[in-house]
This record gives sequence, structure tokens and C-alpha cells, in this order.
Amino acid sequence: MTPPTDRQQAVLHFVRERLAEGWPVPSFREIARHLGLRSVSAVHQHVKALERKGLLATTTNTARALRLTDVQEKRVPGIPLYGAIPAGYGDLRTQEPEGMIHVDIESLRIPKTHRTFALRVTGDSMIGRHIADGDIVILEQNAEANPGDVVAALIDGQSTLKTLVKERGKVWLRAENPKYPALIPMGDLMIQGVLRMVVRETKSKAK
Repeated sequence: MTPPTDRQQAVLHFVRERLAEGWPVPSFREIARHLGLRSVSAVHQHVKALERKGLLATTTNTARALRLTDVQEKRVPGIPLYGAIPAGYGDLRTQEPEGMIHVDIESLRIPKTHRTFALRVTGDSMIGRHIADGDIVILEQNAEANPGDVVAALIDGQSTLKTLVKERGKVWLRAENPKYPALIPMGDLMIQGVLRMVVRETKSKAK
């Protein structure tokens, strides 16, 4: 099957976003306006192409009859996005849900029965692992954490995102920026999630 073009991907992404946010299915005119297209017929052509590729379906002949196919609904689940996690010095905070993140579940390589969650990164301590301030990290909860994994952790009551290190029977957290010190637990160290994906946002939307 021929993969969707960039414009077709944009149509699919917009429909998916609207449905995920609880809005009605966008009309062809709304899609055209969102994509900056002058002609509604152009949207109709893109939708027909996505239908042929099994990525969208129409139930009737109306402009608001679009729906995601079963394949798309299974591959693009909603992952809850909570508040910020520091990639700097640890910070005690309560995570608050902000919305949902939608990604291709197959690209995460996580069993569908496992729980995933997303956090927004603040700070620059993980730039050595290409994780920057403002990025969104998707993590798997209750996954086995191995040395070298990037983890969201609760260390002595403070949450942070760091690289897990195990040396000489001791477990601690390492920043990937030389201006930050290692975090060695005085008491408890609890792994909350293991990094599976980084989503970088532009000014307009996530990549």
C-alpha cells in the first residue's frame, strides 16, 4: 500500500485530534480552512485517497461522516499527559493531567496491556540524551529499568527525569549535562516509568 502523502497525513492528523479532544468530526470545509486549502474538492480527494488506503472511512454521503478505521483506532491510543517533570534539580510537585497524547502504539513497542503516561519536561539536565526543555516524554509504568535507561523517578520525595545508574551495588541517578550533580538517594528511590519516546513540539504543533 502506498503511504499517505504529507497532505493526507495532515488531514488524518486533524481528524484524529478533533475526535480525541471530544469535538465533532470536522467538515470538509473546516478541514480545508485548517489546512489553508482554497477548495473543498481538494479535501474530498485527500479523504478518498485515505479511504482507499484504509485509514479513514465514511459512513454516509455527508460532510461530517468521517471516522477513523479500526486499524487507526487501535494503533493510536490516547496516552494521558500530566504536568511537568524536572530535567534539572528534583522538584516536589503534584502531577496534574493536561490532556492526551496520540502516537502510533506499534512504534512504542509496548504491549497494549501495559500502562503508559506522558510528562512535559522542564530544564536542561538531559540535553546529552537529546531531551530538551519543553519536550514531552512518553514512559512505560512498571517496566523493568536497566542501567542506562532514562527514567522518571521519585528520589527522597522529589520527582525528576534522569539516567539510571547501578554501580557496586548502589543505585543512583545521573544527569546528562555536566553542570548538574549526580543524585544519590539518602533514603528512597522509586522508578515511576521508563522512557519509550520523546515528542518534540514546535511553536505550532508536535512533530
